[in-house]
Amino acid sequence: MSDLRPTSSLVRNALFNILYDVSDTYFADLFAGTGEIGITALKKGAKYVVFVEKNKKRAGEIRKKASKVSKNFKVYSTDVLKFLKTYSEEPFDIIFADPPYDYKHYDKLIELSLSRLKDGGVFILEHRVDKHFGADEERKYGDTILSFWRKK
Repeated sequence: MSDLRPTSSLVRNALFNILYDVSDTYFADLFAGTGEIGITALKKGAKYVVFVEKNKKRAGEIRKKASKVSKNFKVYSTDVLKFLKTYSEEPFDIIFADPPYDYKHYDKLIELSLSRLKDGGVFILEHRVDKHFGADEERKYGDTILSFWRKK
């Protein structure tokens, strides 16, 4: 599991300071890894969190950790793009994605994530500083950028 690159506490704290209030939101944590982003959202009052983590062992660990915080979540162990293409339940208020740094499908990820947001919803992409995707806003933290898009 050496490919796991959890969001740093600096970036996680900055993210939730920027989002300010996630209470009563429908929240997605894509490429969930350890699940810390979605679990933090649950702790801060998100109405429902969807975790998507392809690795079945990690998905099981997320399920265990999240169940200690809330029952208002679901974990999908599948490919993120496949999930976004087929997901048909309530649209999200907030989608956070932290793909591997060598990810090849950023354009499709951005397009599909925006299509799964409610009007006024926010898509946040965590990525390396050497990539730029035309987001509405970018915030830099060391070698990491959080890019933000708001669905109009």
